[in-house]
Parts: sequence; C-alpha cells; structure tokens
Amino acid sequence: MAAGEYVSVHSQADTEQADLKLERAELKADDKGEHNELQAIYVERGLEPLLAKQVAQQLMAHDALGAHARDELGISETLRARPIQAALASAGSFAIGAVLPLLVTAMAPEAILILLVAGTSLLFLALLGGLAAHAGGARVTMGAIRVTFWGSLAMAITAGAGWLFGTVA
Repeated sequence: MAAGEYVSVHSQADTEQADLKLERAELKADDKGEHNELQAIYVERGLEPLLAKQVAQQLMAHDALGAHARDELGISETLRARPIQAALASAGSFAIGAVLPLLVTAMAPEAILILLVAGTSLLFLALLGGLAAHAGGARVTMGAIRVTFWGSLAMAITAGAGWLFGTVA
C-alpha cells in the first residue's frame, strides 16, 4: 500500500517538477508573453484589466515562477506532492486498519471465521471511512458508504480470483 502510494504521488511530484521546468523556460524565453498570460488569468478571475496588469507585474517582480506555478499551474507549497509523507500515511493507515480484522481472526471460531472476518472488516471500513470523512470535513455517511462499497468490491474480486484458481472453497 505504502509503496503504491509513494510511486503514485512521486509521479505527481515528477509532473510538477516538469511543469515548473517548462514554465521557467517560458519565462526566460518570453517574459512579456508570460506577463500577458498571468494578466489574462486575473481578468478571467474577475479583476479589471488595469488592476490585473498591475497585479501580474508586482507578483512577477517579486517571484515570477511562484506566481505562474500558483495561478497558472495550480501548484503551491501547501498543495505540493509529498511522496514520503503519502507513503508513511498510507502505511500507518493500513497498519491501523489491519489490526481490527486480525483481532477478530484471533478470537473467532473457525466455523464462521470467513464470514465474521469479512463482515467485521466491512464494518470497520465503514467506521474508518466515516471517521476519515469527519476528519476531512466531508459528509460522514458518504465517506462511510464510499469506503465500504470499494472495500467490498475489492473483497469480492479477491474472493472471485481465489475461487477461480481453486484456493477458496
């Protein structure tokens, strides 16, 4: 899980770096055109053309690449891709989420083990999905439903693959 998250977010970081490199080259090659481009962005956001021109000039005089990264590319220091942080968060979440089904596995009678682990895993997914939604300020019910749906789909596909290859009765 953590490795996949790292690779995915690192790809995003690579894309951001490539975009910034290209933007740096464009600023060097066509400073006036980049001023006009930034001005047009501010006009599109609702500023009067004269004010947009002044804002573009002042921001570019202060930090041209930063202004274009933020307002043209949507890259800011706060929202930049952080692969290590994403991998650690994924590993921690996975470890915490795995503890509860493992406890059920250790305590469940063998006759109903599969049903009990699957059912409690879905319950834990719903609880954790709701908790994550609450922490992020989203609707708890939708977060719980989304995580439970995708978790149950993943469980069904995994069980189907096991049945197909004869490893699950």
